[in-house]
Amino acid sequence: MTLRSYIPFEDKRLHTPADPAEAVTETVRMIWDDMIETMDAMPGVGLAAPQIGIMMRLAVVDASEKRGQAVRMANPEILHASGQMRKHDEASPNLPGVWATIERPRAVTVRFLNADNVWEERDFVGLWATSVQHQIDHLNGKTYLDHLSPLRRKMLIQKSKKLHKR
Repeated sequence: MTLRSYIPFEDKRLHTPADPAEAVTETVRMIWDDMIETMDAMPGVGLAAPQIGIMMRLAVVDASEKRGQAVRMANPEILHASGQMRKHDEASPNLPGVWATIERPRAVTVRFLNADNVWEERDFVGLWATSVQHQIDHLNGKTYLDHLSPLRRKMLIQKSKKLHKR
């Protein structure tokens, strides 16, 4: 396994939809392993492949308390989202030092290719649901900042740049 570097927020790959994974191959499994190691080193509760410059629809999520429960997803898509909303502070290693409170559905049902190359439907609730939605945004070329007003987005980007110049 390899610890991967995050691409900077300005990189166009972070703002471009990722390509579907044709199948879960040995290469995909190795990428997932690297993603989990990278996510755990952050530490974070999720990571999408575009965040490390890989333009495939791959994501990992682990919002468990003990860790080691990562869900590996290829081509995830939300089938259903609850009407009940939940607010949570979100951040990204691609824009370090800043975060924002984002409101998302409290629960989602997601369909994805799992590690066995089989389509699976799974319900995610709470922090798991927030992280899955955050990762799917990345796969669609969006970030949590896209849920904010243009002014708030600009302020956070400037703040992150200022923190990095130090």
